[in-house]
Amino acid sequence: MTDTRIGDVRGLEGFYHYRQYSAVDLAHHRRFEDVWHLLVHGELPDADRGAAFAARTAELRRLPDEVRAALPGVAAASAGSGPLAGLRTALSLLGAARGFRPVYDVDAEQRRRDTLVACAAVPTLLTALHRLGRGLEPVEPRADLSYAANYLYMLTGEDPDPERVRAVEQYLISTVDHGFNASTFTARVIASTGADVAACLVGAVGALSGPLHGGAPSRALDTLDAIGTPDRVDAWIRERVLAGERIMGFGHAVYRTEDPRSRMLRETAQRFGGPRVDFAVEVERRVEAILAELKPGRELHTNVEFYAGVVMELCGLPREMFTPTFAAARVVGWSANILEQAEDSKIIRPAARYVGPQAPAELPAAA
Repeated sequence: MTDTRIGDVRGLEGFYHYRQYSAVDLAHHRRFEDVWHLLVHGELPDADRGAAFAARTAELRRLPDEVRAALPGVAAASAGSGPLAGLRTALSLLGAARGFRPVYDVDAEQRRRDTLVACAAVPTLLTALHRLGRGLEPVEPRADLSYAANYLYMLTGEDPDPERVRAVEQYLISTVDHGFNASTFTARVIASTGADVAACLVGAVGALSGPLHGGAPSRALDTLDAIGTPDRVDAWIRERVLAGERIMGFGHAVYRTEDPRSRMLRETAQRFGGPRVDFAVEVERRVEAILAELKPGRELHTNVEFYAGVVMELCGLPREMFTPTFAAARVVGWSANILEQAEDSKIIRPAARYVGPQAPAELPAAA
């Protein structure tokens, strides 16, 4: 247990916040760059400071030449695993090329600068790795576009549709931070050793790559595909629940009520409308009813991954980029936690309870 000023998740209420503001309210009413400023600087910017911060971070999107030159090899080596695997290597290269030093050895302002450099570069790295993996040339970032718009532009090479930009931006804001989840805690543990920002972020990306953490949005969408049509929902779900299988996109380790991120993203999806959205809403309704019947007393609702997959599909993102897009948001939250942890010079060293054979035991004779 430790103290944090970054935010909190109140699972019994179905509420979470960044600093003192509702995360959902921020997603509805502010830009991604404003939320980034809030987490890193501790306050929401006014219009002038917000524009200055957005311009400053936009200038950091271009990669060092030595990193750009290495990306084709990174993409080729990680072709079977995807952009998130390549991001671990690319972030290490970026940290070395930009001269990141251990957070223990630099002041607070330098730490903040290092996190801004890394966060601004992550979308450039991810989209370049994705395109290279498909035999396409990377698209250079544009400083005149917002974080979300530039991400979509670098992914496709085309000017993005404003409605899709706003939907992706709302998704990014809603997933920037979420308490001491596995990847955030990993980043803080590494930061507590005094390591540099890139090292902290590489560890966080590694934790996010696990299917039980960041890998669920595409798997939740796979569930919709496997069910196929509304008449198959009940039989498909019952078979898996009775077999003890997990239904991807449902249930959460903290929330005991509806996940507020899921509620917001459902509304975002419904703005687009269409058969896919209607089917997702019907699957949600039936799955929750069946789970309530077969697992009475347990509150099991959709989590953020269920509608995240629907929204990202509607916005034209390929499934292999769902979790990388999550990383493009969460890197800001990781960075805020790295900065906060670096203020404390004590290393995180959890205790373990030994449950093995009684010690000391007599050594057996050598053969």
